[in-house]
Amino acid sequence: MTTLHIVDDDEAIRDALGWLFQSRSVPVIGWDSAEAFLEAWTPDMAGCLLLDIRMEGMSGLELFDRLLGRACRMPVIFLTGHGDVPIAVAALKKGARDFVEKPFNDNELVDRVIDALAFDAEQRAREAGQAGVAARVATLTQREKQVMELVVAGRLNKVIADQLGISMRTVEVHRSHVFEKMRVKTAVELTRLLTSAG
Repeated sequence: MTTLHIVDDDEAIRDALGWLFQSRSVPVIGWDSAEAFLEAWTPDMAGCLLLDIRMEGMSGLELFDRLLGRACRMPVIFLTGHGDVPIAVAALKKGARDFVEKPFNDNELVDRVIDALAFDAEQRAREAGQAGVAARVATLTQREKQVMELVVAGRLNKVIADQLGISMRTVEVHRSHVFEKMRVKTAVELTRLLTSAG
């Protein structure tokens, strides 16, 4: 499930933020330390991280670095005090999605988080689609892959037959197997599918 993870060692801020986001129907989990979140983190966690830069123990920035080291792709938004802006800008260069200065505008913060949650959901859906297409391609034989590449390149069956040194009938059989395994009906659909999957 797509969830906002608030990591802040100040209980009052965590509670206030939790209430704010729940009032806008955003699922929230609060964490009282960077260490607690890091221990619970798994690669399939979906959503967005709202991190306080300064915390007792491990800082938000240190948590961000550790998560980058683990290839965490969840978008991260930092909550910063005025003096932390240069640190937050440096975090943006490393791949953080955004930073919000305290005191912040509630609606603006919620909008930024909703935007980050949507980005995460789109990214995961795209990756799932790519994985699905890759799984279908993996079912093709070597010859079917060769035929598919030439079909996508716009070659006619006769040209494919000449190029691969096989009969036109064999090309037709392979082409039909490719369409069936890739779950498409036309060369245009096949091209669109492979293009969308990168």
